[in-house]
Amino acid sequence: MATKVSTIEYIEDQLADLEGIRSQKMFGEYALYFKDKVVALVCDDTLFIKITTGGKAFALDHYEEECPYPGAKPWIMVNEDLLEEREWLTELIEITYAELPLPKLKKRH
Repeated sequence: MATKVSTIEYIEDQLADLEGIRSQKMFGEYALYFKDKVVALVCDDTLFIKITTGGKAFALDHYEEECPYPGAKPWIMVNEDLLEEREWLTELIEITYAELPLPKLKKRH
């Protein structure tokens, strides 16, 4: 089942304090970018954050791993109730972003 546009709009609204947050549709689902890095996926109307050491420590009691799609590595699954926690969600994205490497530049042929 593909993610509804209303779901991605809600998540983007919750993260509106982060300058540079955007989504990109991919195969009926979405990649969520913060500045120049993919920090999350939205699949089947569920938010999945890339796992980092800091993000895992920050999530504590709310930490739950799931695979966003078959064959994927586990990501932090954010349950529906936590989507309403704007400050918590914003901080988790900032922590995750800080620990992720810059994307590799694609070579031009």
